[in-house]
Amino acid sequence: MTLQAQQPLNNVVRVTVQALAAVLGGAQSLHTNGYDEALALPTAESATLALRTQQILGYESGVAGVTDPLGGSWYVESLTDRLEAEARALIEEVDALGGAAKAIERGFFQEAIARSAYALQRAQELGERVVVGVNRFTDDSPPLRIETPDFSALELRQRARLAEARGRRDTEAVRRALVAVRAAAAGMMPLMPPILDAVRVRATLGEISDELRAVWGVYRPA
Repeated sequence: MTLQAQQPLNNVVRVTVQALAAVLGGAQSLHTNGYDEALALPTAESATLALRTQQILGYESGVAGVTDPLGGSWYVESLTDRLEAEARALIEEVDALGGAAKAIERGFFQEAIARSAYALQRAQELGERVVVGVNRFTDDSPPLRIETPDFSALELRQRARLAEARGRRDTEAVRRALVAVRAAAAGMMPLMPPILDAVRVRATLGEISDELRAVWGVYRPA
């Protein structure tokens, strides 16, 4: 299920079902979307409600008190087996193309995503897949108007915090850590240890990413 711009309050229910499904499936962590994210950046109100959705599931539903609530369910086990089989078949296709990088170059993933999106949209437009408030159970209410939040003040505060952090850190230690990140990327060595070292000396995400981009470049679809 995905968020819909029509009757956006329905997204509260959609997100709850998604979160519950994730918990029942054994997810170790999850993110719940704000109900208005199909229209704009989430408001503080919708972000808080998304958080409360997780908290209600975690503290009121009781579902987190069982290791495997759906363990032994034939239906769930059969779906799991089917998902695993289809995933393995997809991995074999990618391997046959020479790996993920080769598959991207040949447009394999892009085409697969496009086919899936087209099939889903077609099913919705034909009414084969019901989307409440979109192709069934619609009404004449006008679209919900949500003002785009103004994050200019937040941006200024974040820029100030970044400048302050850079001013307090050990510049030479940061430089050495970033050199180590680039060397690991160039040598196809494990990246997590040097990345963690860079984070510990307060290198920024952008600086670390720049080192990786300098070695690997940026993918640009043809």
